[in-house]
Amino acid sequence: MWSGSGPTRLSTARPLPHTHTHSPLHSAPARQPAREMALDFAAGCLGGVAGVLVGHPFDTVKVRLQVQNSDQPRYHGTIHCFRSILKQESVWGFYKGIGSPMMGLTFINAIVFGVQGNAMRHLGRDTPLNQFLAGAAAGGIQCIICCPMELAKTRMQLQGMGEYQVKSKVYKNSLDCLVRIYRKHGIRGINKGMVTTIVRELPGFGFYFLTYDCLTRALNCELDDSFVIPKLLFAGGMSGIVSWLSTYPIDVIKSRLQADGVGGVNQYSGIMDCVRQSYRKEGWRVFARGLTSTLLRAFPVNAATFATVTMFLMYSRADETCKPQEAAPTIQQPSSL
Repeated sequence: MWSGSGPTRLSTARPLPHTHTHSPLHSAPARQPAREMALDFAAGCLGGVAGVLVGHPFDTVKVRLQVQNSDQPRYHGTIHCFRSILKQESVWGFYKGIGSPMMGLTFINAIVFGVQGNAMRHLGRDTPLNQFLAGAAAGGIQCIICCPMELAKTRMQLQGMGEYQVKSKVYKNSLDCLVRIYRKHGIRGINKGMVTTIVRELPGFGFYFLTYDCLTRALNCELDDSFVIPKLLFAGGMSGIVSWLSTYPIDVIKSRLQADGVGGVNQYSGIMDCVRQSYRKEGWRVFARGLTSTLLRAFPVNAATFATVTMFLMYSRADETCKPQEAAPTIQQPSSL
């Protein structure tokens, strides 16, 4: 779930559907395990890049809507925010902070694929519950990279917003942002928002895997089906939407905590204080702020990732799919929520 977002929930790495009863993360032919791992990794990276490029503008809008001052809101909705950024900052304004999710992509994919595969092997059976548990485990572990990455992304996206007193360019890029935060606040500083990130990613990844598994089984996604690509696109997009809906209020709190302190002023003393203050000032609707742009982002991000990964693996494993005695190839994707 990565915003990539989340949540891009860039939303993180999530597997594509399978065409048989075994887990897609360890169903590829074992004849050349090193080659299969390399293909899965390369496909995940390419799919993740596609997802980030498609989804980052939506994530920028989501973050700005989530953290803007409720007393003097700068944006009046998703469309107005899009127009304002385009008018005031040009198209490049949508891609502020993109370096951070791009930098973390390779590490996140390696962590998620490895943890999910090992978790499924230890659990033994490919069931919906095990898909959820394996996804939750992968989501929790990848927070080590995801949290600092999203912190830098959020800080970069807020540059130029007057209400955060950062009209000037404070950070040169995402790496410079993390270095500056580390020098000033240490390890604790670059892991700001870690608890809320973990609370978001555990169920988020779990529901993504569960939804994905159920949809691909229901749609009967077979590789020899002429409509397999539309089916995969639909399943991936809907899984991303379900994942975000399951954890979005937590993502709002995470964004506010990571944005807190920009400009030298801290508003919140902790998670519950952020929840209380946000609810008291803006009511329950605050926990859905930016949801429209997030859901608009979730479907195309997962669809783009899906298409990229699927086509890459179909071409790379063309020789494997022609052998009926072997299991169907693995098809995997990373996250963009």
